[in-house]
Amino acid sequence: MKLNRRLFTALAATTLAVHLAGPSSAADLAAIEGAGTIKIGMLVDFPPFGIQDASGTPDGYDADVAKALAESLGVKAQIVPVTGPNRIPYLLSGQVDVLVASLGITEERAQKVDFSTPYAGISIAVYGAADAEIAQPADLAGQTIAVARASTQDTGVTEVAPEGTEIRRFDDDASAVQALLSGQVSLIGLSNVVFLQVDKVAAGKFDKKFDLSSQVQGIAVAPGSDALLEKVNAFVQTARTDGTLDEIHQKWLGEPLPDFVKAAE
Repeated sequence: MKLNRRLFTALAATTLAVHLAGPSSAADLAAIEGAGTIKIGMLVDFPPFGIQDASGTPDGYDADVAKALAESLGVKAQIVPVTGPNRIPYLLSGQVDVLVASLGITEERAQKVDFSTPYAGISIAVYGAADAEIAQPADLAGQTIAVARASTQDTGVTEVAPEGTEIRRFDDDASAVQALLSGQVSLIGLSNVVFLQVDKVAAGKFDKKFDLSSQVQGIAVAPGSDALLEKVNAFVQTARTDGTLDEIHQKWLGEPLPDFVKAAE
């Protein structure tokens, strides 16, 4: 019996490995149009891009983009909640047709999925008191700045901070933000998404001083979904030029679509 169990376990593991390594499930545009529905994977735990409203319905920036995409295709949007770890597997296994899931475009991910033209972006910047005269990295000398340890903002601040800058590293963004709000530090390295939450609790008290880096996000399809990707790209291009994305960005982040997204291809 032990041998049989071991054999079964080995065979199961081999089958799983073959399945995971196998070709992805390309989305068929004609099938989507025929069904009248497109399945769109979306995060619901990444405000303001992905949230759930009071009734538990997916909402946020990505939800509005997903609905606009479906409308452009002449079909209904079926939003499927996904998580950061399972969003690409859901796409490659055919459980969703596309991802509008705050997926940053990176070389590593581009080896697994096909990305559209960028439809959104996240920026990392230095923020501080609205009346603080900080406009460039050189101005950080003599200042104390908080960052989340080992984060993108930690890397960015460390790279540009001149001698005399005190960088205080905290376990997470929440701890770094608390240090800013309590006056322990005068500046903070933060993403624009997190700063939006800060501004809600301390409206007008802090503002952006200068940018550190940015990352664009794309709508993803499984490799081989060429016809669908062409339609998605046409949608993004139109939404960027006719003001649709500006309107959605203004609604959820309080400002127009960033120039670094509009300029990206």
